[in-house]
Amino acid sequence: MSLQTVPPDAIDNRSNRSEDAQALEADARLRDDIRLLGRILGDTVRDQEGAELFDLVERIRQTSIRFHRDEDRLARRELEQILDSMSTSETVRIVRAFSYFSHLANIAEDQNNIRQMRARSAAQSTGSGVLAETLAHARDAGISSDVLRNFFKTALVSPVLTAHPTEVRRKSTMDREMEVASLLDRRERVALTEDEAAASDEQLRREVLTLWQTNLLRRTKLTVLDEVANGLSFYDYTFLREVPRLVNVLEDRLEEAGEAAASELASFLRMGSWIGGDRDGNPFVTADVMRGTLRLQSSRVMQFYLNELHVLGSELSIAAHLADVSEELRTLAERSPDTSPHRSGEPYRLAVSGIYARLTATAEKLEVEITRRPVGKGRPYETVKELQADLDVLHRSLISNNARVIARGRLRLLRRAVDCFGFHLARLDIRQNSAVHERTIAELMDAANPGMSYLALGEDARISLLTNELRSTRSLVSPFVKYSDETMGELNVFHSAAEAHAKFGSDAIPQCIISMCKGMSDMLEVAVLLKEVGLVHPSGRSAINIVPLFETIEDLQASSAIMDRMLSLHDYRRLVDSRGSVQEVMLGYSDSNKDGGFVTSGWELYKAEIGLVDVFERHGVRLRLFHGRGGSVGRGGGPSYDAIIAQPGGAVNGQIRITEQGEIISSKYSNAEVGRNNLEILAAATLEASLLHPRQSAPRREYLTAMDELSNLAFKAYRGLVYETDGFVDYFWASTVINEIATLNIGSRPASRKKTRAIEDLRAIPWVFSWAQCRLMLPGWYGFGSAVEQWIAEHPDKGMPFLKELYREWPFFRMLLSNMDMVLAKSSIAIASRYAELVPDEGLREKIFGRIRREWHSCIETLLDIMGQDRLLQGNPLLERSVRHRFPYLDPLNHVQVELLKEHRAQNPDEQVLRGIQLTINGISAGLRNTG
Repeated sequence: MSLQTVPPDAIDNRSNRSEDAQALEADARLRDDIRLLGRILGDTVRDQEGAELFDLVERIRQTSIRFHRDEDRLARRELEQILDSMSTSETVRIVRAFSYFSHLANIAEDQNNIRQMRARSAAQSTGSGVLAETLAHARDAGISSDVLRNFFKTALVSPVLTAHPTEVRRKSTMDREMEVASLLDRRERVALTEDEAAASDEQLRREVLTLWQTNLLRRTKLTVLDEVANGLSFYDYTFLREVPRLVNVLEDRLEEAGEAAASELASFLRMGSWIGGDRDGNPFVTADVMRGTLRLQSSRVMQFYLNELHVLGSELSIAAHLADVSEELRTLAERSPDTSPHRSGEPYRLAVSGIYARLTATAEKLEVEITRRPVGKGRPYETVKELQADLDVLHRSLISNNARVIARGRLRLLRRAVDCFGFHLARLDIRQNSAVHERTIAELMDAANPGMSYLALGEDARISLLTNELRSTRSLVSPFVKYSDETMGELNVFHSAAEAHAKFGSDAIPQCIISMCKGMSDMLEVAVLLKEVGLVHPSGRSAINIVPLFETIEDLQASSAIMDRMLSLHDYRRLVDSRGSVQEVMLGYSDSNKDGGFVTSGWELYKAEIGLVDVFERHGVRLRLFHGRGGSVGRGGGPSYDAIIAQPGGAVNGQIRITEQGEIISSKYSNAEVGRNNLEILAAATLEASLLHPRQSAPRREYLTAMDELSNLAFKAYRGLVYETDGFVDYFWASTVINEIATLNIGSRPASRKKTRAIEDLRAIPWVFSWAQCRLMLPGWYGFGSAVEQWIAEHPDKGMPFLKELYREWPFFRMLLSNMDMVLAKSSIAIASRYAELVPDEGLREKIFGRIRREWHSCIETLLDIMGQDRLLQGNPLLERSVRHRFPYLDPLNHVQVELLKEHRAQNPDEQVLRGIQLTINGISAGLRNTG
């Protein structure tokens, strides 16, 4: 199977080699699209800025190619002379030109991936899409449609959108880019007449000129509710239609393979969100913001339902004297407040008008904004099940009166959408750091028990105190005590969660996530806080899932033991049993990487999963893993399909949640066709990992031992550089754009947890983002090369042949190296050397960059040897060509960024200098695509 679509970094390289010819043809068409957009942009630059600036852009591009290809010193001096001779105003315009080319090249690339995806689907005999292919494999394996239907009854696939600030584009520029993509798509699919082609060219020029005259950068900082609104736009682009459509298509596929089922397929695909509920390190997410978030979400889905009902009413013009209707449909129509004589003989329209009236009344009751008004007054729906029941009446009447094909149209999509999205749209997680919960509980406990110091208690004493409190029917909070602002803020958030359950249903906020969870008391503290607002009951029932997030290497190593003790604790186990004996555990990819490096992070995550699977099986509890992956490899990114398939046996088990972050959200879900394919990939991988190899044989013991040894060696190399080298913090802050990233208005959350320069306190996103900007991508590979060299020296009897066997036989090791292959291909040691020169201390610069350079060369050499490649990305030609296309336009942005950083740090007062740096950050991020 050849699977992933956009971005190309996520494309599986498992395609059949017979597809190479087709790929070469597609590559030629990609070049044509890039040339077309490049020519239009060039014409725009020449028209708007003059021929001199256009010629300067070309000189910089050609010189940059020479420097990148050969690390040519002459080209480097020539490039520096060109850049030194430019005014700040010229520099900013040059940056805009190269940045926009990166954005336009991405559009052409995305359209090419769609083109190839459609070609593969058309060629498949099993049906269109990766999910159809996976179902065919399941049938070949002897798995019946009934087994598959039962699987989906309890399955859960949930992409969770987060507001992590790595999307540097404004929505205004994204909208224009989507128009360009739409025009390219139409040229691809429709045979245009000469006049239509000319009009299309003019429209493309109009959109590119509008882009050129639109600010690339936000002038103001985003609020949390701005982030919520941005996230909701992807529901309009993709989710509201494609999530229900995917489930319906799967239902049809299962019916084709077997007998028609008595009941409909369960809606296993559920959208989740952190935007407006993630308080970890974000003081701007308050109880009021969370309420506002839920109202915005509900408003979006209610407006969608009303729009669909409006169109459905116009479509269902069925006359009672021409077609029979069911008695329950007649009753529903009679209850309609619609008194128009034009619809008196059209019971379906009357019924839809009645549903419409009740839904608008429901929106008013929920205090959410809608733009449509009903034809009369209706009684609000108390629950979403009441709305579903009315829609089901329409469905049954059509089916029973030989109008199945009508029932399968808009009505079917709407019924499925209501089942998937309810009145809440997305399941909002609430998240906070365990340290905040600890301080809140400490204040409550100390006030309720004079003389107590909760913070002075040991772990066992805390567990005993908290379990007793869970059983207590009295309130811990007193109306007579004045608590701190932090404690009141936390209590208000939990109260608003309880309100949301009462107002929108329990699916509105089903999870409470504990960041930096380090022990049992961290989970019990949250249970006690939830009890205070009625979401946990003293009898042992819970209305919400309590989810520990294990993030650091040490916490991952302790996770199995912590969960073993938690599930053995009677008072906590009762809560789990009340949630259907399902316990979710979240694993943090970002902080574990910053803590221990790419190799060790990946390995400790894998081992943690093995341990958790064993613990949960012994306790008879279903484990659901929530993977906190970023967009970049340094934060757990990479192809979703490969990542899911590479999980250890039993780790998927039919249920999985995965974060979708930053620029990855727009690259995967701003186009409906691409979005549907990416949703299919998640569903197909979950199905394959769970049913086709649910308990794949564990790796051989010597594989595990070797990986342990490699991880320990890589850990020492990484920690030795990042945490144990004197001056490394100074080197990092001087040689990257970490300071300047903070000036971008790309998110509501601060870059550091504390106001220090320490790496420990820095958030993983700016850490990875900074290394990407200087083209080192250090978090995605450092330590691997020296680890392999040392391991081979210590095991001469096994050596390189054994590591090649590991790569060949073990999906986990193969995925690890494949991701490094991708990230190293985007790196450039030549460009990174220019950033190193920003470090004023020459001795420090040589000491640290020298180590990084040696490790970079070592890593590439060992990687290619193990993978059996002559060059990076040899096994993924589509991505290789993509990266090659980008460099001529990406590299100049790095060179300009370095010059502007020198100016800015020399205290140049011209505000255009900082603006130029911000523009280069935008352009480089666009060129690299998955940067954070």
